[in-house]
Amino acid sequence: MKPPADGVKVLAANRKARHEYIIEESIEAGIALSGTEIKSIRTGRANLQDSFALIRGGEVWLLNAHISPYEHGNRENHEPRRERKLLLHRREIDRLAGRVQEKGWTLVPLDIHLRNGRAKVQLGIARGKKQYDKRETIAKRDYDREMRRAVKEMLR
Repeated sequence: MKPPADGVKVLAANRKARHEYIIEESIEAGIALSGTEIKSIRTGRANLQDSFALIRGGEVWLLNAHISPYEHGNRENHEPRRERKLLLHRREIDRLAGRVQEKGWTLVPLDIHLRNGRAKVQLGIARGKKQYDKRETIAKRDYDREMRRAVKEMLR
């Protein structure tokens, strides 16, 4: 996972997404949130596991993302797994729709972060990995780790 850019604080990451999918491209989108949702996100009470994005009616929606109810909220608290609209420009939505219509491509949320005080979702245009791709990724990561360890040992 690459480090966040300046002014960005990652609050929830979908770590499983990079294991399950090959991320071809990523795009940042705003999220339409209710009052207490942003407070829960800022306290780190969001979970993107098993969530996905869908283009419906010319709009992009984030589904199955869990944002816990705000602890100090009242009866006006939000529904934890409600559908949330993602905010993108029309040309970005059209480009995403063209890519997702191709066989095998999907939109996967990679993380929720704050940029200049506003909650954003990093969406990835992804293709599912096969089992051998996952094993290959794990083997490459282990090999790189061993090489770094060996180089570090040699420099001592």
